[in-house]
Amino acid sequence: MIAEAWSSATDERLRAAGIDTEDARRVVGEALREDLRYGADATTDATVPADAVTEAVVASRRPGVLAGTPVALAVLDLVTGGRFEVTEYRADGDRIGPGEVVLRLTAPTRELLLAERTMLNLLCHLSGIATLTARWNDALAGTGCTVRDSRKTLPGLRLLEKYAVRRGGGENHRFGLGDAVLIKDNHIVAAGSAGAALRAARAHAAGLPCEIEVTTLAELDEVLALGADEVMLDNFGVEECAEAVRRRDATAPRTRLEASGGLTLDVAAAYARTGVDLLAVGALTHSAPALDLGLDFAPRTEGGEGQS
Repeated sequence: MIAEAWSSATDERLRAAGIDTEDARRVVGEALREDLRYGADATTDATVPADAVTEAVVASRRPGVLAGTPVALAVLDLVTGGRFEVTEYRADGDRIGPGEVVLRLTAPTRELLLAERTMLNLLCHLSGIATLTARWNDALAGTGCTVRDSRKTLPGLRLLEKYAVRRGGGENHRFGLGDAVLIKDNHIVAAGSAGAALRAARAHAAGLPCEIEVTTLAELDEVLALGADEVMLDNFGVEECAEAVRRRDATAPRTRLEASGGLTLDVAAAYARTGVDLLAVGALTHSAPALDLGLDFAPRTEGGEGQS
C-alpha cells in the first residue's frame, strides 16, 4: 500500500529546500503507519472506485508563511508510488493569503484521500511555525536583532520544526546536546559559579560554540571578563538588557547577547532596540498554532465529465 522508497524527484525537492531526507523519510513513514495501523482506509475503499483519478488543490484559509510543501509531496509520493502530477506549487517561505492555492495536483483518488490527513498535518504544523516566526521577524525589522528557537520541540519533529523556523526568517539554536554548549543555572550551581562553569566547559568542549546563562549583571560582568562567546540574559527587563549591552560594548564587544524569558510579540521591538543580538523564543515551536490549510477536490465539469 505504501512504496518502500520515494522518487529521486522527491529527494531533490527535499534537498533543495535544505531538509534532511532521512529524517523526513522517518517522520513521513511513522505518520502513515499511524493511519494504517488498524488496516486499510475502509471509508475510501467503500466509496471510491479503484480507477478514479482526481484533480485537487491545497489552499490557505488564513494568511501565513508556507513551510513543508516538499514534505507533503513526499507523503503523496510514497502513497501513490509516484503516480501524481503537480501543476501548481508555492515555495516554502512564501507569504500566502486567504484562498491562495499552495498546491494543485492530480492523483489517484483513493491514494490521495489516504495521504490527505498526513500531508495536511505536517504542512499546517510547519507553516504555523513559519508564520509565527515571521511575525517575530517582522516585529524586529530594522533593529539588527534576530529571533532564535530552542530545543522545546515536539519529540521526533525537531529537524522539521527548526527547518520551519528558518523558512519564517528565524535563527536556529542548537539541535541537540552535543552540537553546542549551553550552560544553564543548574550547571552553574553544580560548578560553583558562572566563571567556573564557563572555564570547565571550554576545557571539556573547546571546539563547540559556547553560551552561558546569567541571571544578574554581576554574573554578566564575570563571564564578560572571560570573553564569553554568547551570554543568555535570563529574565532581564528592557532596562537591564540595555545596561548589559553597555557593559558588553565596553568590555567584550564580540560577545553576543541573547534576551530570554517571558518575551512576547508586544515587547519584542523594545527588547531589540536595547542592542541585544538575539531573542530566545521557545514558543516558535512549542506554541505555534497550525496554519489553516485545506485540500479540496476540483469541481466536476458539466455532464459529469472531468476528474472524479
